[in-house]
Amino acid sequence: MDKVTIVLQDAPYGNEKIWNALRLSEALISVGMSVRIFLYGDSVISAKKGQVTPTGFYNIADMMAGLIKRGTEVRACLTCAKARGVKQEDFIDGAVIGKTLDLAHWIKEGGQVMMF
Repeated sequence: MDKVTIVLQDAPYGNEKIWNALRLSEALISVGMSVRIFLYGDSVISAKKGQVTPTGFYNIADMMAGLIKRGTEVRACLTCAKARGVKQEDFIDGAVIGKTLDLAHWIKEGGQVMMF
């Protein structure tokens, strides 16, 4: 199975980068690819549970939870999470706090890397 590692860096709301990355992740999974997502900077908030969005507006945490249920690994930068006061218990099920070393291992394993 082909692998894609997607690195997110922006906040979940305010622009559509994270939303587009998650939509692409869904499409990649649907064509048989394996997706891994690493959260840097403000994107660590993307995996925070309890996000409330207006009716009819996309919810990044819900989208990410759906990807996790389909086998996507989601890891957040430990340093970035600490800087924003986010702890493991703040995350949706399946998203974990990791380290940049985890991302380095993913890249070493091969596959494509995309930055959003």
